[in-house]
Amino acid sequence: MIKIKSLTVNMKAENTYVVSDRTGECIIIDCGCKTPEEEEALREYVRSEGLKVRRLTCTHFHLDHTFGNAFVEREYGVVAEASEADHLLAEMIDYQLIAFGIEEVGIVIPIPSYTMVDGAKVKFGETEFEVIATPGHSPGGVSFYCHAEGVLFSGDTLMKGAVGATNLPGGRKTKLVKSIQRLFELPDETVVYSGHGAPTTIGEEKRSNPIASEIKEKQEDKPNAQ
Repeated sequence: MIKIKSLTVNMKAENTYVVSDRTGECIIIDCGCKTPEEEEALREYVRSEGLKVRRLTCTHFHLDHTFGNAFVEREYGVVAEASEADHLLAEMIDYQLIAFGIEEVGIVIPIPSYTMVDGAKVKFGETEFEVIATPGHSPGGVSFYCHAEGVLFSGDTLMKGAVGATNLPGGRKTKLVKSIQRLFELPDETVVYSGHGAPTTIGEEKRSNPIASEIKEKQEDKPNAQ
């Protein structure tokens, strides 16, 4: 059984997740902590639960999901992990600041280790997640799926009643649609923890997310196989 702690942080109301199991080991997903107060809230939760941070994983490398990477690396001695397809985002932080309209200087986000490839396993304690490549919102977007627990961490690919924007650097609508089609193949009862907003389920999004109608229309428009 895993325990999921969500911290809503920074000006984008981003969800930072701490996921642990009974061994006391944990991973941090998408650390967007930007202020000292947000960093302290994360530190206090890890301390109060007696957790050992084993990995820092990134669903994608947009600023609002990575502001806290340097803090976690310093505090817990782990290096952020992301998809190599997001390497330009990681190497162009100043450009991202302009794109996000952030007028601050001195923001440093370390270059991650590029280990998040499709089908890779993220293991900690007794728990294992599978990496699912879900590009579209960013070139290197990934989601983390735990079959045993029936949970998915989808970043900004799929959210409650919404999907990630594709007008940011590297975004592609056609790739995002294909990624969501892939996620819709997961069991309907899968609980989805996204980068923003409340949890949902795959079944609920297949029924009510506007992108579901678009996917259905595209499938119906395909000519019948001969």
